[in-house]
Amino acid sequence: MTEHVREKHDGELGGRLDIRVLLRLLSCSMTIEKRLRRRFVEQFDTTLPRFDVLATLERHRGGITMSALSQSLLVSNGNVTAVVRQLEADGLLVSRPAPDDRRRSIVALTERGRSHFQELAAAHHGWIATMFAAMPDDKLAALYDLLAALKTSLGAEQQETA
Repeated sequence: MTEHVREKHDGELGGRLDIRVLLRLLSCSMTIEKRLRRRFVEQFDTTLPRFDVLATLERHRGGITMSALSQSLLVSNGNVTAVVRQLEADGLLVSRPAPDDRRRSIVALTERGRSHFQELAAAHHGWIATMFAAMPDDKLAALYDLLAALKTSLGAEQQETA
């Protein structure tokens, strides 16, 4: 049975197309995020923020500063610090002082952390593939291009208000 994905205002909001598009984007994004969060907890007893930190560290094999990590994740230093401390306590990453400034920390995955991330990433890729399976590749590519145009528009609006 196909699950109905609800939309804010049940999709009944008339009027401005930009508002309707925004609400549809939010509905889709929130649905995907909720499913990912639930599956990470149910299947791996972990969280989406922990996965995000591990994924970022996987892309920075030599390690990354805490401030660069928080910038990469678009979250505050305080938010990332708590997650990093938990992952470090679990033996999934290590933290060391930066060689050029011992007040800054560089965090990196341990081998155990890399192995754990590979397991999580395989499941994550499968979940995403399943969620997008009913969308033909040409429509998925078109959506990707349309979202790039939206991202450009958002960047232009930010420059106008700066």
